[in-house]
Amino acid sequence: MRYEIRVAGAMSDTMVDEGFPELECFVIASQTVLVGPIVDEAHLYGLLARFQQLGLRVTELRQLPE
Repeated sequence: MRYEIRVAGAMSDTMVDEGFPELECFVIASQTVLVGPIVDEAHLYGLLARFQQLGLRVTELRQLPE
């Protein structure tokens, strides 16, 4: 399943590369948008925990149509 995750603010390239290497990233209107495959619930909760550990606020999470 592919997901789109929106985070408040612009994340640095280093933060994305080191923290979320499995996701594609781009910035739109003061939000960082990360897109990529999430294989199961454990992977999803792991990503959410990483966002929280880095002090990032997830503003939207949605599953993309296949």
